[in-house]
This record gives sequence, structure tokens and C-alpha cells, in this order.
Amino acid sequence: MKQTSITYNRIWHIAYPIILGSIAQNLINFTDTAFLGRVGEIALGAGALGGLFYLAIIMLGLGFGTGAQIIIARRYGENKLKQIGPVVEHSLFFLLPLALLVFTLMRYWAAPLLEHVVVSHEVYEETVIFLKYRAVGIFFAFTNLTFRSFYVGLTKTKVITYTTIVLAITNIILDYLLIFGKFGFPEMGIKGAAIASVTAEMTATVFFFSYTFINIKFKDYDLFHFIKPSITRLVNILKIAVPMMMQSFLSLSVWFVIFLFIEKLGKSPLAVSNIIRSVFVILMIPIWGFAAATNSLVSQLIGQKRSDEVLPLIYKIIRLCFIGVLAIVCVGLIFPRFILSIYTNDINLIEMGIPLLYIVSGGALLLSIGFILFNGVSGTGKTQVSLAIETVVLTIYLTYAYTLVYIFKEQITIVWTTELVYGSLLALLSFIYLKSNKWQTGSI
Repeated sequence: MKQTSITYNRIWHIAYPIILGSIAQNLINFTDTAFLGRVGEIALGAGALGGLFYLAIIMLGLGFGTGAQIIIARRYGENKLKQIGPVVEHSLFFLLPLALLVFTLMRYWAAPLLEHVVVSHEVYEETVIFLKYRAVGIFFAFTNLTFRSFYVGLTKTKVITYTTIVLAITNIILDYLLIFGKFGFPEMGIKGAAIASVTAEMTATVFFFSYTFINIKFKDYDLFHFIKPSITRLVNILKIAVPMMMQSFLSLSVWFVIFLFIEKLGKSPLAVSNIIRSVFVILMIPIWGFAAATNSLVSQLIGQKRSDEVLPLIYKIIRLCFIGVLAIVCVGLIFPRFILSIYTNDINLIEMGIPLLYIVSGGALLLSIGFILFNGVSGTGKTQVSLAIETVVLTIYLTYAYTLVYIFKEQITIVWTTELVYGSLLALLSFIYLKSNKWQTGSI
């Protein structure tokens, strides 16, 4: 097999700023969960459901942004730099009206929807309060995703680290002040967590704009000329982006449904699952960083007519990603009680969480392989195929979870083995498609 000229060092230099940015971003998740864990089980459960509902919506924007990122990377590889700016502008033309629609959904339609699916009235009320305030952040989040697509597509990823550090610091400070009512601020509980997150996203948007105006030569990319929108150009982006949007939305939506299943098991299983979800997200940090690098580098290689280097590149990235995840997993396996005690001082929740921590550690190791292979498929531009793979895997995943909860009525420990099923199937189906070489036909 032909080797790739892209070195481990090059892969790492693209991925590590995204990883650092993800660490900062997930400090928000960590902080919200840790602080709300001190408020009580109801706030912790509502934070889980509200956070997942918001993330499922965000996945629409992330999916579109990933599609735009693939196109930007392809044009960069083809050295067609002036075609990059219009992709960024048309992303904003699409995402900001979508944000208005999503805001309306979250602000006015989420409550009637959740009323029929959340068993605990207390958890329902707190979740609705969270989403009412959290919805405002969608405008800033979608704008930030557009900037992220631009910089990851160009493999200029350091700005993502800077931006998310600003976002995380803002959120942590405001979480402490607003959740607990410190230094003269009102004690707002879960509402304070939502307001803190929105303010942090707004701060990140301001930083992205400032950094771009200072460091990017707009004329190099025809950036921010805001010419008349082109339906043809938007349609071309949507051909790549829509499957990514559906895939991302489906993925988080199914996870939200899984948490609705878990909510039927009681407040304690839901609370401990929110803790484990937060830990799992931390385990996913290097995976997301290397996955973003995979998308862009695969697309750039194809743009440079170097398709024979794609698989060797993906194998290199898998090695780096697996080692990174394994290092984090080892910490959790050696000090499980310490890790869980960061989130809660409830001994019962800690003991309940230890076997779950072992399971998600295995799931993360499988995803360090499966998610890179899967993003390799997306990076080729065959996003319809990646959507088909995700749909098949999620259907099996959801069916398995439903069977465990409603038919066999298993304990929460067994329910979380769904993550092992997901990681295994994603790796298998993605590998089969990449080895088929069918992705080498067509263009974007």
C-alpha cells in the first residue's frame, strides 16, 4: 500500500488546537454538570435533558458547517482560494435564518413536546426553564460554527483553541455567579446555567469576528463581500451539507431519546447517566479533534489528486487517536471514584457510576477507531453514504436500547452497553465502504 507524505507531526499540528478547543468547550459541560450536581438531582436531570435537546438542535448547524468545511478543504487543496469566501457567506445566508426557526422551536414548541415524554413533573419544569433561556444562544452558536468551518477547512486551527478558551472562562465564571448567587448576583439555579452559556457563546462570536478582521486578508479568499446570494452555489453546498445535517441531528436526537428511556428508570439512573455523559464527552475530546483533521485532510488530498494516500492517512490518524483516548481512559480506570466525586458527593451515585465508567471507556476506545473511519467517509464528499451508515447504526443502537429498557427491563449498567454496539458497528461499516474504493468516483 502506498504511504502518505502527511506526517504524524502535521496531523497533530492540525488536530491539537481543535482538541484544546474541545477541552475548553467541554469545560462548559463539565462545569454545568458539576455545579448543577450540587443543586440537586432534579436540576442535574433537567440539565441533562435540556443540554441534550439543545445539542441535538446544534447538530443541524454543525452538520451544515461540516459540509461547508469539506468543500472549503477541497477548494483549498485545488488552490481555488477565491471560491472559499462565497462558501462562508452562503453558510451564513443559510444558518442565520435556520437559527431563527430553531429559536422559535425551542422557545415555544419544546414545552408541549417534552410534556408528553418526561415522566417527572419537576424535571420537566426545570428543563423548560433551561431551554427558554438557552434558546437565545443558537444565533451565536451557528455563527461560531461558520467560522469553525472556515478555519478547519484551511487547517488553520489555532484560533479555535483561543476562542473556546475565552468561551469556557466566561461560562465558568458566570456559572459560579449565577447558579449559586455569588458576589451579589441573584441565585438562579438552572436558569443561571443557561444564561451563562448564552453569554459565553456571544463572547466567542465577538472574538471570532475580531480575530478574523485582524489576521485574515479578505481579498485572498473573496471573504465577506456579501454579494447577492446564489441559489446554484447554495444548492451545491446543500448537496454535501444536508446529509451531514441529518446525520448529526439524528445522532444527538437518538442520544436524547436514549436519555428519555433512562428517565423512565428513575431520577437516580438519570442523574448518574448525566454524570457519565459528561465523562464520555471528555473521552471524546481527542476523537473530535482528530475527526475534524480527518475530514479536512482527506478532502484536501482528493483535491490534490492524491486519492491513493487517503487510507494510509486514515490509518495514521487512527493510531494517534487511539493512543490519545487510551491515555485518558487509563486515568479514569485507575481513579474512578475520584473522577465521579468531582461531579457529585452522593455515595450512591458514585458507586452506581463506576461500572458505567468502565463501559463508556471501552466505548470510547472503539469510537477512536470507528469515528475516524466514519469521518474518512465524510471527507471523501460521499456524505449520502455516511448518512446511510449512520442511519443503519443508529437504528440498531436505538432498537437495542429500547429492548433493554422496555422488554428486558435491565439495570442502567446494561443499558449503557449500547455505546459498545454503536462504536463497533460504526467502525465495521465505515471500514467496509472505504476498502471498496467506491468513494473515488465523482466530485464536489
